[in-house]
Amino acid sequence: MCGPRIKAQLSQAGVEAPTVNRRHLLKAGAAAAVGGVALMAGSTPVSAASNGRHRRVHDLTYRLTTDFPTFFGDDAGGARSTLFDYGTDGFYIQQWNFQEQWGTHMDAPGHFGPEAWKVDQIPVEHLVAPLAVVNIAAKAMGEPNATVEVDDLVAYERRHGRIPRGAFVAMNSGWEAKRAGGNDAYRGGVGFPDLNFPGFGIEAAMWLAEQRNVVGIGVDTLSLDPGNSADFAVHFGFLPTNRYGIENLARLDQVPARGATVIVGAVPWQDGSGGPSRVLAIG
Repeated sequence: MCGPRIKAQLSQAGVEAPTVNRRHLLKAGAAAAVGGVALMAGSTPVSAASNGRHRRVHDLTYRLTTDFPTFFGDDAGGARSTLFDYGTDGFYIQQWNFQEQWGTHMDAPGHFGPEAWKVDQIPVEHLVAPLAVVNIAAKAMGEPNATVEVDDLVAYERRHGRIPRGAFVAMNSGWEAKRAGGNDAYRGGVGFPDLNFPGFGIEAAMWLAEQRNVVGIGVDTLSLDPGNSADFAVHFGFLPTNRYGIENLARLDQVPARGATVIVGAVPWQDGSGGPSRVLAIG
């Protein structure tokens, strides 16, 4: 079934518009329904076979909506419109207009490092890595601008073993619960510079870079640096070492502290500072 615009274009080109057999359509609908059930199951962790054992797939990505909270507080990170629709065109495409640093997204090394990799230059092997999840939720309950410190990393290793070379280290501060309170609750204020939320301390970030050679770090908040940061030390210090950051991670409490693998689905925009990414954890 083709829309009028597609049929007209095919006619001008001397091509007969394809038709869809009703039986084929019903079969396709049944297949789509089965696939839809599988997809619905995938919205929560599902079992996947790996090396003879069952592993779980966790989606660490927020659904990207036009009102997702922004760092600056205007909550206008993006806008969308319908470019083509089924009724007039026979198919559906949206057009989006948004800043790269929005939603669950990557901060590429070149976001703060002029000579560092842009998102399209990051080696693909850096986007699949062992995942280490460092929990500072207890500390963050009493201090909204709590930071991951070297002591937290040492304590993690005493309990879970050495952080592997080439790992991705994520901070679980429990801040995701703030999303239920609305955008200002998640920001800890109305927008920069009125922000309060946990992040990484610069000493811990650089320790991970220099002592463990990680590929990147991630947070369940709006920024790698804590909300009250005035110097953005982690952005200026860690990213230019050709390591990336992921902000606004979700559901880290469902992922094991050690043993999972993270997959970062970053789009290689031309000269991109990063961008919205689908982040999955398997394990």
